[in-house]
Amino acid sequence: MEERLKKLQKLKELGVNPYPYRFERSHNFQHIKEKFGTLSESAEKVTTCGRLLTVRGHGKTLFATLSDERDRMQIYLRKDELGNQFDLFQYFDVGDFIGVKGTVFKTKTGEITVLVSEYMLLSKSLRPLPEKWHGLRDVEIRYRQRYLDLIANTEVRGIFRKRTQITNSIRTFLDNRGFLEVETPVLQAIYGGAAANPFKTFYSALEQDMYLRIADELYLKRLIVGGFEKVYEVCRDFRNEGISRLHNPEFTMLEFYESYADYTDIMRTVEQLIEFLVDQIGLQKKLTFLDKEVGFTIPFRRIRYTESLKEKLGLDVLDAKETQIDKECERHGIDYRKLSIGSKIDKLFSELVQKEIIEPTFVLDYPKIISPLAKTHRDDERLVERFELIMFGMEIANAFSELNDPAEQRRRFESQIAHKEEGIRQIDEDFITALEHGMPPAGGVGIGLDRLCMVLLNQPSIRDVILFPQLRKEITDNH
Repeated sequence: MEERLKKLQKLKELGVNPYPYRFERSHNFQHIKEKFGTLSESAEKVTTCGRLLTVRGHGKTLFATLSDERDRMQIYLRKDELGNQFDLFQYFDVGDFIGVKGTVFKTKTGEITVLVSEYMLLSKSLRPLPEKWHGLRDVEIRYRQRYLDLIANTEVRGIFRKRTQITNSIRTFLDNRGFLEVETPVLQAIYGGAAANPFKTFYSALEQDMYLRIADELYLKRLIVGGFEKVYEVCRDFRNEGISRLHNPEFTMLEFYESYADYTDIMRTVEQLIEFLVDQIGLQKKLTFLDKEVGFTIPFRRIRYTESLKEKLGLDVLDAKETQIDKECERHGIDYRKLSIGSKIDKLFSELVQKEIIEPTFVLDYPKIISPLAKTHRDDERLVERFELIMFGMEIANAFSELNDPAEQRRRFESQIAHKEEGIRQIDEDFITALEHGMPPAGGVGIGLDRLCMVLLNQPSIRDVILFPQLRKEITDNH
C-alpha cells in the first residue's frame, strides 16, 4: 500500500488526475467481441474501460487484461504508438481502473485485443487485491468483503445476476396473472404473521417501541379486506434468531394472496411459478442441489403431515398426549423442555420427515395447534388447510386457505398467547377489526426467495445468494 501511495503521488506530480469525474465509453468488452468483424475491417476506434487485472511486460510493449462487469479484454500498449505516455504505465497497478482508446485486432493466438492509442487512469487502487485473488476461495473474506469476491470470481457475479433475473421473472409471472404489487410497513407496532422473535427499535417521533416486521401477511390481508383481489409483495423480513446455512436474520420473502381461492388453487399457482422460473433460467426440467439431482415435473408429489409423521413414530400426534410427544422428542434427541406441544410436534416432523424429502413435495394439512392463521380443514377440524413446499429437506413455501372468521381468529391468537408461542405477545386488534368488516375466502403463500434461489442456482448456503449476509463481528488483533 505504501508503494501504491508513492505512485499516486508521482502521478499527481506529473499532472495526472487519478480520480476523474467520468469516462465516455463507446463499447463494453462483450460488444467489442460481438462486433469484432465490423470494427476490425473499418479500423474504427473504440473507447472502453475496466479494472486492470494482469500486466505482462516485453520491453517497449505491454499486454494487459482488463475486466468489466461481464467480460475480460486484452489490451496491447506499444512505446512507438504511445510515445512518452507509455512510460506512465509503470505507475499503474493491478486493481486500478483505466480507460483506453484504440483499434481492435486478433493476436497470433486468436485473442481479440485493443491496440491502445490513448489511455487514462480512472481510479487508483490503493490496496492490493488479496494474494491469489484470482482464485479467491476463503469464505470468510468472500462474505465479509463481497466486493473482493465479485472482483475475483466472475461466476459469483453471474449468480447474483441470475438472482435478479429470478426476482424479475416472479414479477412478470404474477403481473401477467393480474396480481398487484404493493408495499406494506416494515416498522410495525404489533408484529405478527409468523412465529418468530422480532428486532425491536424505538420510534422517537411517536415515542413508542416498534418492531421490524417478521412477515407482511396481516397487512396484505387487510388489502384483501379493502377490495384488492390479488396482491403480492417482494419484501425484506427480519427475525431476531439464529444464523446458519439456511437462516439469515434479514431475508427476502415473496407473499401473494388471492381472493376466492383456497390452498389447492395456491398450490397449482406455486407449481406453475416454479416451473416458469426453471424455464427462465434454463434448467431443462431438472434441479441439482448439493450433488443431488431430481427431475422437475408438475404436479409435485403430495403427502400428508400427520400421516407421514405417524409412519415414522408409530403414533398419531393428533391423538397423543403431551407426555407421549415428550418421550418421542427425547428418543430422537430433541430438546423439548422450553417448547409448546405444537413446536414439539413440528420439531419431530422436521427431524424425521422433512430432512428426507428431496424432490419437490407439498406437505398438506397441518395440525391446527401449529397453524393459527389457517382455516380449519373442511374434513377434519383438528387440522387446517395448509401446505408447505419442501425441496432437498428445506421449507421453500408456506401457504393456507386463509382464516377469515374474526371470532375464530381471536380464539387462535388467545391460544397462542396462552401457550407462550413465539411471534405473538398481544392480539392485533386492528387486524381483527379488519376481519370483522368481512374478508372474502382467500388463499395465500409466503415463499422464501433466498432458499428458492439456493435451489435454483445450486448454492449450498444462504450466504451464497445474499450479497451482504449477516456475520458475527470480526475479531482482530486489536479487538
